[in-house]
Amino acid sequence: MTVERLALVGAAPDETLEDFGEDVARGLARPLKRISCRWFYDEAGSALFEEICGLEEYYPTRAEAEILAAHADEIVASAGDTATCVELGSGSSVKTRHVLDAFFRAREDLTYVPIDISPTALRESADALLAAYPKLDVVGIVGEYGRGFEWMESQRERRKLVLWLGSNVGNFDRATAQDFLGTVRRSLGPIDRRLIGGDLRKDARVLEAAYDDAQGVTARFNLNVLERINRELGGTFDMSAFAHEAVYEEDEGRVVINLVSKRSQTIRIEALDMTVSFHADERIHTEDSYKYSPEEIDALARTSGFDVAERWLDGEERFSVNLLAPRATS
Repeated sequence: MTVERLALVGAAPDETLEDFGEDVARGLARPLKRISCRWFYDEAGSALFEEICGLEEYYPTRAEAEILAAHADEIVASAGDTATCVELGSGSSVKTRHVLDAFFRAREDLTYVPIDISPTALRESADALLAAYPKLDVVGIVGEYGRGFEWMESQRERRKLVLWLGSNVGNFDRATAQDFLGTVRRSLGPIDRRLIGGDLRKDARVLEAAYDDAQGVTARFNLNVLERINRELGGTFDMSAFAHEAVYEEDEGRVVINLVSKRSQTIRIEALDMTVSFHADERIHTEDSYKYSPEEIDALARTSGFDVAERWLDGEERFSVNLLAPRATS
């Protein structure tokens, strides 16, 4: 039965309304206001992000899927078809199916270890995968990335292919990305492999359109964090008084996402006993999305203890999927 092939380990971190409120209070009290992108993904925000992934302007999802569909057999062969497939931030695992298909073309059975903060998302994606792959076993690790690192360190005897898809590396600034990959390196054995998706530097118009689509879905996704403050903390934000902004800073290689106050206004947040004033054109910074050149990906890998063993690009060379091998000298 399906349930016999599924094990969920751990529990989601206890992020409370108090945590949300404290983070919002700190961020809106700063001279340069900010709200962490970690608060985007309530039920409404998660649904909007799924909609974003299907937009014409938002090429990363399609480009990465194209690469995985074309090169999954090479990826599995390079990583070793005896490997256990691990995924950080697995979400719905839709693109992962290309890799699972390749494993099953090379072998009869497989253990897949998705790591995600949401037990609901893990169970839903696992149930779908178990129905699609009769010879698949799933060990779901519920929690943040650190819990996944602990599991990998405890399983050093297993050969592993660790997936980090969706250009999640772009959510970190460059120094933090290096530190994060260094932590991953320390949890892996010498024959393990790391597969990461990375969005490439490109024309500002393409990038800004990807994060500010014509239908306004990304704007609604960004504004939803203010709606969440209204719903959960008793805020008085007027969505029509704020605009979504996405600007590509070429020197930094990042798309900067803001919410911009259209006028001078004062917001009350009852649960925080807090009043926040905005002047016209004042910004709330909500997210950065870093882009990489191939040379920057090589440098990131090298400084965090990896070599780029293989790299694949989509047909329009917008996106890269990179297979990293631990450096022998690390």
